[in-house]
Amino acid sequence: MALHKLILEDIEDVSYTLIAIHCNLEDFRVAYLLNKSLNIGLKRKSEDLDFADKKASFSLFEWKDKEQLTTWNLISNVSKTEEEDILNTDSLFSVPNKIIRTHHLIPEYTKVNYFLKIVNDGSLLNEKTIISNIQKIPQVVTVYNVDATKLKSKDNLIFI
Repeated sequence: MALHKLILEDIEDVSYTLIAIHCNLEDFRVAYLLNKSLNIGLKRKSEDLDFADKKASFSLFEWKDKEQLTTWNLISNVSKTEEEDILNTDSLFSVPNKIIRTHHLIPEYTKVNYFLKIVNDGSLLNEKTIISNIQKIPQVVTVYNVDATKLKSKDNLIFI
């Protein structure tokens, strides 16, 4: 009986376009501006992208284009959590101190506020036109394409 071995590293697992967006607006406002600019229909998902080990939650918007067989996701790259840190002093009372920790979905790009992930099933996608349309939004500082194959934390972008 023959033995077959499947090596997962040989499989091309990146079949999406990843666009970085620098913009200091709230997530719902960015989704609204992208919907207007790109003529898409991003809507907030009922559940955020949660990571228990980081204690972080990232907002997630999605639109499925059934005609082009394309799924668009807007993901926040920044999550801020408030934690209590008790200062130990030599006094009778301990003073609780609140600390705000910042977590990033993709730690290699700490300056990026949002990622636009576009999953397409073989259909043609004009990335330059998409980036050009996003750059026309006055509130967006800069937009560029990210090579997802070179990301160390690309597993964070795998979600259903």
